[in-house]
Amino acid sequence: MVKAAKPKSLKATVTHLEMKRYPHTLKPLPVNLHASLIRATNIPLHFYRYLHWQVGREWHWVNRLRMSEEKLADIIHAKTTHIYVLGVDGAPAGFFELAELEEATVELSYFGLMAHARARGLGEWMLGQALSTAWVTTPARVIVSTNTLDHPAALPLYQRVGFNPVSQNQAIIRPLADDEILAIMKAGEQPAG
Repeated sequence: MVKAAKPKSLKATVTHLEMKRYPHTLKPLPVNLHASLIRATNIPLHFYRYLHWQVGREWHWVNRLRMSEEKLADIIHAKTTHIYVLGVDGAPAGFFELAELEEATVELSYFGLMAHARARGLGEWMLGQALSTAWVTTPARVIVSTNTLDHPAALPLYQRVGFNPVSQNQAIIRPLADDEILAIMKAGEQPAG
């Protein structure tokens, strides 16, 4: 039996951005789309991992997928974490996650669409919904980070809606190995009955 090779680590430039005032204009929902955003309170871990995998696998979102059940539950079930799931035509299509941090800061921790929902005009609308939600608590600022492995439209979109870059750093991303992917898929299987 041939053992699968470990994927090579990837270099990325991480850009940290902030927004210090509510955006002037937000895009409306594109016409002829049946979309909804639902707050997922006490989201099941397997469903969160499914969303995270479906939205972020192309962009190497690996940190949350590698977390233990306990650590992940502590983060996503915290009172300061707010997760909203996008539905299109009745099926999951993306999500965003906000975290209330210290010093009146809200972080847009995760934001993205599944492949079947991209290029339909939903990204900027959903980002506007995320920002509207973030600003409800009247923070001093909203922050977000993206990197060069993310969707190529991410950084321009963040800047278009009013985020300004404040710093950059280099990061090494270790993609998931085949055995890790298999373990994630097995963990998501729910017992019948």
